[in-house]
Amino acid sequence: MADKLNAVKGMNDILPPESARWEALEQTVRDLMGRYAYRNIRTPIVEPTALFVRGTGQTTDIVEKEMYSFEDRLNGEQLTLRPENTPGVARAAIEHNLTYDGGKRLWYTGPMFRHERPQRGRYRQFYQLGAEALGFSGPEVDAELMLLAHQLFQTLGLRNIRVELNSLGVPSERQAHRAALIAHFQQNADQLDADAQRRLETNPLRILDTKNPAMQPLVEAAPRLLDYLGDASRRHLETVQSLLTACGVTWTVNPRLVRGLDYYSHTVFEFITSELGAQGTLCGGGRYDGLFEVLGGKPTPAVGWGMGLERVLELLKEQAGASAVPVPDAYAVIPDAAALARAMPVLQQLRAAGVGVQMHAGAADGFGSFKSQFKKADASGAAYALVFGGDELARGELTVKALRDGGGAQTTRPLDAVTAWAATLQSSAPKETPGSSRASLLPSDHGLGVPSSAPDQSN
Repeated sequence: MADKLNAVKGMNDILPPESARWEALEQTVRDLMGRYAYRNIRTPIVEPTALFVRGTGQTTDIVEKEMYSFEDRLNGEQLTLRPENTPGVARAAIEHNLTYDGGKRLWYTGPMFRHERPQRGRYRQFYQLGAEALGFSGPEVDAELMLLAHQLFQTLGLRNIRVELNSLGVPSERQAHRAALIAHFQQNADQLDADAQRRLETNPLRILDTKNPAMQPLVEAAPRLLDYLGDASRRHLETVQSLLTACGVTWTVNPRLVRGLDYYSHTVFEFITSELGAQGTLCGGGRYDGLFEVLGGKPTPAVGWGMGLERVLELLKEQAGASAVPVPDAYAVIPDAAALARAMPVLQQLRAAGVGVQMHAGAADGFGSFKSQFKKADASGAAYALVFGGDELARGELTVKALRDGGGAQTTRPLDAVTAWAATLQSSAPKETPGSSRASLLPSDHGLGVPSSAPDQSN
């Protein structure tokens, strides 16, 4: 016997019925993106390694430690499985001149790859949802994208999510802050851990992102970038804040929020929950006006965010409890192989009319008894059983038996007029497996838990 092969560590199969939760989430996303006039873009999973070295930043953890990179054996090209998709979207926009006739609002979803320690909601292959607005320089688009993420969480019924934001200003302001930051950390070099010492000269802003508890007092005492912002940068941030407030979104300024990538400028933000342990960031993003030039394009303002779908689904499980999963409208009871030639065309007509039908499938020793088939029909969650018995088929009919409501009521239907009665099998009630709590997969009757007291919205 050949050795058993398993999936790569940190790269997971998504199986039924869990896949139904993914499908429902993806449908919600598609509907919402359309309402905000964002259009879908699909970029390759494999990109040139240089795209992420230049676009994400050579000194970031992603590029230094986490990318799956390899050499193309045919031509020697250096390639990488995408660890994120913002550089890929920017590359596609440059390559196809997408913004030649004005700004573009885009969204995407798909697998990303990072070689890091797998943990809850954080895997080596993970699925990311992203939204990018290209060619818009005004702070109103920063606010619009944050409102889009906020609306998605509200539509999903997720609660207790806080919004943190900050400003990284423009390059000249960051350079002045960088110099002050280096001086501060050099004066306290004995308190720096090995990672911070390595980053001191290459990317000192990333030291503010440290998770080392021993360094938190030093980080808290460090110069704040907010204090180095000029008037234009302050107005940009204040406009974003005022628009969020006008739309009822609660926010807090976090002066230590820097995000982990090199391409950000002006607004940066995160949507955070405390209900998933250490992996509490559900969505993060910001403005990246300099990325297009770094990738060889014309100066193009841009802003966007990325969201880990595994974390969103984990939070849905925590807050929504039992979940509905799709079930068929009807289950076809097939007495023997001789009935298939009459039954299967009927099932095809029902499916074409929008009815979900699961057909009983036989085994080597036959199709089983009616009793055993009805047990499977009941377990399927279907509302009706369609019985293709020999007597019924001889009369050109089938029997429809109610499995849920109606006390097992039965009626017969003609085989030559399927479309006339197909709609009677479609239930308007939520489709769910037997024994579920009828909790909606994507409830919409909860907000994000706006606190009764006003948040800290000062700079």
